[in-house]
Amino acid sequence: MSSALPDVSSHRDPPLRLLLCVDHRPALGEKVRQIVAHLEHLQGTFSFSFETIDVVDQPYVAEHFRLVATPSLVKLHPPPRQTLTGTNLLEQIDRWWERWWQAAEEFAQRQAVQGGPAVDIGGGYSAEIIRLSDEVFQLERQCERLESLLKFRDRAIETLAHDLRSPLAAASVALETLEAGMEPKSIQAAHLTEALRARLLGQARNQIRIIDRMVGNLLMSTQQESTVAVPIDPQSLDLGQVATNAIESLRSRIDQKHLTLEIDIPQDLPAVYADRDSIRQVIVNLLDNAVKYTPEGGQISLSMLHRTTQKVQVSICDSGPGIPADKRQQIFKTRFRLQRDAGREGFGIGLAVCQEAIRAHYGQIWVDSEPGQGSCFHFTLPVYR
Repeated sequence: MSSALPDVSSHRDPPLRLLLCVDHRPALGEKVRQIVAHLEHLQGTFSFSFETIDVVDQPYVAEHFRLVATPSLVKLHPPPRQTLTGTNLLEQIDRWWERWWQAAEEFAQRQAVQGGPAVDIGGGYSAEIIRLSDEVFQLERQCERLESLLKFRDRAIETLAHDLRSPLAAASVALETLEAGMEPKSIQAAHLTEALRARLLGQARNQIRIIDRMVGNLLMSTQQESTVAVPIDPQSLDLGQVATNAIESLRSRIDQKHLTLEIDIPQDLPAVYADRDSIRQVIVNLLDNAVKYTPEGGQISLSMLHRTTQKVQVSICDSGPGIPADKRQQIFKTRFRLQRDAGREGFGIGLAVCQEAIRAHYGQIWVDSEPGQGSCFHFTLPVYR
């Protein structure tokens, strides 16, 4: 480094501002101490200011200054901004030092000649840079999240509008047939037996439940995307009764595909502490997937067991195509769909809704599966005490 450094007493403080960016790694501790000691030594011959920032605690700083490694030394002022980094950071500081303070002196002299505002060489300058970079970083992240949310909602609403057509049409046909059968002199009235009437009413009811489930999934998924916690009202709950009701809502689809349904719910199963509507949604979603992916004539099952004194486990299994091992965690993410499902109805939120609901009950949800051998989804709930 040049020995022709000016004497501090004969010069005004030039506006040289430095920012040392470090991280928590213990291996860097000694190196950072050497750099700080070197900068403090330089302050004895030339007045400047520097601050040390931990980029682990303030990641927006690394984003703002586009840092690729730490430690890094950023010359904030005078412009242009410059960043030094690498294993030979001390040597780089010495190599650039004379040019930096000369540039700072020249900048100060130009400001004095032009009569411009005094340059703040105190802590306010870099603090303001950091504050603004933090705001920019947060706004960029928020903008990205909102753009993603808007795209998801547009796609979800479009898909929902498409998927609602089938259950709406089926419910409409059933209700129109029932309405026509109420006319005393109509042909339909002559053929509308009590058994047929009951079947049509059941069909309409089931289709309305399907619509309700689809809308419920969409609403719960948008709550997740908006970082709003899923609201639950846990109470003592008869899980077997909830499961039986869920099965009945899907009975017509199970029968249409000629599926064999095995149910194993112990008579002495204890009550759980859970929200009825939320858990019913979970069971219906998992059963709906089991019905959807099980081929005609296949098997599905629902079983429960008192796993521990604190937990009850529910398992819903199918004889469908199974899930690849590398996708078993991803399927619980919002909007994730397997490539094979590209042509199927739905928008990839059912399992994400299930996971959010179970986590809200402090339970766990997971899947066991082998390609070609079906899947078993399990979740746990706390026992009511």
